Amino acid sequence: MNKYQVTFMPDKVTVAVMKGTNLLLAAKKAGIDIESPCGGHGTCGKCAVKILNGAYDMQDDSHLPKELKEMGYTLACQVKVRNDMTVEVPFLSRLTRHKVVLGSKRTKFNKEHDYFGKKPMDPICRKYAVQLEAPYLSDSLNDLDRLKHALSRQYGLTDVRIALSCLKTLPSALRQGGWEVTVTVADTGSAAEIVAVEPGRSTKPAYGIAVDIGTTTVVVNLLNTEKGKILDKAGSYNKQAVYGSDVISRIIYTDEHADGLALLQKAVVETINELIDGILRKNGLEPGDIPVMVCGGNTVMTHLFMGVTASYLRLEPYVPSAVKFPVVKARELNININPEAAVITIPSVASYVGGDITAGVLATMIARSEALTLFIDIGTNGELVLGNKDWMVTCSCSAGPAFEGSGISCGMRAMDGAIDWIAIDHQSLEVQCKVIGDTKPLGICGSGLIYSLSEMMEAGIIDRAGKILTGKASGRIRKTSEGREYVLIYAEESGTGQDIVITEGDIKNLLRAKGAIFAGIRTMLQMVQLDTSAIERVYIAGGFGNDINLADAVNIGLLPDLPAEKYEYVGNSCIQGAMIVLLCREALAESEKLADGMTYLELSVGNQFMDEFISAMFIPHTDLSLFPTLHSA
Repeated sequence: MNKYQVTFMPDKVTVAVMKGTNLLLAAKKAGIDIESPCGGHGTCGKCAVKILNGAYDMQDDSHLPKELKEMGYTLACQVKVRNDMTVEVPFLSRLTRHKVVLGSKRTKFNKEHDYFGKKPMDPICRKYAVQLEAPYLSDSLNDLDRLKHALSRQYGLTDVRIALSCLKTLPSALRQGGWEVTVTVADTGSAAEIVAVEPGRSTKPAYGIAVDIGTTTVVVNLLNTEKGKILDKAGSYNKQAVYGSDVISRIIYTDEHADGLALLQKAVVETINELIDGILRKNGLEPGDIPVMVCGGNTVMTHLFMGVTASYLRLEPYVPSAVKFPVVKARELNININPEAAVITIPSVASYVGGDITAGVLATMIARSEALTLFIDIGTNGELVLGNKDWMVTCSCSAGPAFEGSGISCGMRAMDGAIDWIAIDHQSLEVQCKVIGDTKPLGICGSGLIYSLSEMMEAGIIDRAGKILTGKASGRIRKTSEGREYVLIYAEESGTGQDIVITEGDIKNLLRAKGAIFAGIRTMLQMVQLDTSAIERVYIAGGFGNDINLADAVNIGLLPDLPAEKYEYVGNSCIQGAMIVLLCREALAESEKLADGMTYLELSVGNQFMDEFISAMFIPHTDLSLFPTLHSA
């Protein structure tokens, strides 16, 4: 079969691909990641490119916006290469730097951290300087047993194994160091293993990596595990996004392509490795200096990271391959740290409540509190936990990726060019906005969408069902073939040369997303026969949750109408939990108990959730008594 050259502009990158390859995958091969929330099925209309020259076969581009067609754009996923080509990829279509929440102001990892109390930290990996007695003719004990005896005598370590690669270096390290070595031991509870041997007394502390594998973004933190000090943080978009913006589209991709699972695993590993490489270079460290990595992620992300099929997670009865994965070596996953490093994944609860939620519950210490607590993680999906030290229930709401900008006509992720705040004058209906990166707006992200919905309701632009009204005369309200829309930014003021609008279809998608979250909260409360007023504390986690304006979120019916002092933003609680596990072997065992102890509520069983969902499809709700402060106002 023939190969052809495809050149991508303005990058001036050329790749050779087989005839029939679609441009989306050709771009991926060229190292150019293009937005594709639908996973390349041609339904999202986001992977717009302009073909400058070359022959190709076109499939269905009916979902490409009319304005882009008129400007000469087409959908990359629907173009198949038939000859040499030159293609322009506009900035708007690219997956670029995201606004990433790397941690939280409320978490300090030192001996005074709330989780540890007065107990000393007990990290999974420690370094031990070991002095051995040199062998002689009447004491010819082998090197490994000599080391084990010294570890037992000096540090009380017994039943210690050694990685084969370390055993190979042990004889020379012992003699080079004058029978003094520094060994790094990883103890994950089931067994302790020597994962590194250095001659002499090492001056380097023990390090560790904590990772949040999110559907949209990935965060990596580097820690000095001896002092519990965070040395550096980095985050970026998850390269799996090329294959779909949500977990279901990614599972479908693995099912429809023979190499799909391998590609998805490679994409997330590449993301993690790039972040690790950058952090290590910045801090003057080598990959071999990292003997342990702890990861948190939702159940699907954990499956894909481990290279385990997630196919049955989307099929009734929604059974995962596992919720607790074995500790594996970094070399088994091609993670660019010490090849013998222990890679630990925090256990999941169920199909759609993952290790990221277990990590969040661990970090916020809900299971140690008497206060009835609601934990909300709003991201590409919505996961909820309700409970205290006596009991916890949890569920996952199929909110869809609307708050990540997917399924919204001008939606985008929180990155440079995204509108993340707006205000509408109630008389003139004119708009003020703020844009991430202080540049011309390209679209609107999740926090901006919440502001928009709330402001449009307050200004009388929409009714409680989300219909755009024509009562107020304004050039910003106009009718199209697909319904009415409201213009946020006119074409001449945008960075795309097109109007940035909110359509009635967008509003329906947003109402579905907010309705699912609120319905999930109500369903859990009813399960335990409690009212909203019983909630004593609410933790809001996740990257998107960090940017939510509380008043507007309540105003549209996304969050319960509770006093503001009951709410607390906890930022990236997944990375916080992963760091706690990294620093405390007891926390690793506790994370397993937490995952086992949460009662999972499957919302698709019975009619209760659906009844609540339908009621929550209005602003703020059909039952205004649930929002007393708004109702009284």
